[in-house]
Amino acid sequence: MAAITPEMNQILRRLPQAERERLYPHLRLVSMPLGAVIYESGARLRHIYFPTDCIVSLLYVLKNGASAEIAVVGNEGAVGVSLFMGGETTPSRAIVQSSGQAYRLTGARLTQEFERHGEMLHALLRYTQSLITQMAQTAVCNRHHALEQQLCRWLLLSLDRLGGDELRMTQELIANMLGVRREGITEAAGRLQKLGVIRYARGRIKVLDRPRLEQLSCACYFAVKSESDRLLGTG
Repeated sequence: MAAITPEMNQILRRLPQAERERLYPHLRLVSMPLGAVIYESGARLRHIYFPTDCIVSLLYVLKNGASAEIAVVGNEGAVGVSLFMGGETTPSRAIVQSSGQAYRLTGARLTQEFERHGEMLHALLRYTQSLITQMAQTAVCNRHHALEQQLCRWLLLSLDRLGGDELRMTQELIANMLGVRREGITEAAGRLQKLGVIRYARGRIKVLDRPRLEQLSCACYFAVKSESDRLLGTG
């Protein structure tokens, strides 16, 4: 198994050598187990996380406890952007969707780096713009597109942030992410399986035909991917 390094996160990998040497000693590698809550809605943020091989879902939580995913973050980005956007709290919850690891940096150290006006500042601002695009597109998708299209979009975005063609994910968790009933996910996943697009068994979803999955998805996936590629060079 390959060793985890900061370069597995695309923001950290693109930093100039001088910034790497300054920041890397302050990064702490932490475990990101499935279902772990990285921060809760309304809680004060103290760290920013740079995922290496995990996926974190950002969920908007209502007063009655209901929630829906507004964005997914993987090795292309960072979790905790509110920390450097002027607000130390956020109305969203961050929960690990696919287990792995991430590098954590304190808010104080991040602030020191920002004051240098180096590449870290510019990289995180570009990433935040791509994240805002993803949130806006997710809202449009949830309102106007069929559940099967939403599921295809969600699978594609998740796979892009992991690499490979397999996810470990229960239908119940997917339903919570998309803010729909589990029965709806069961039906949509069943149709995709009958078409030979995915294989789902025992909490594992394997994509068998990615081109077909992209065809069945809505334009929202491509809008998010295009903006991410433009801003972050992830294409």
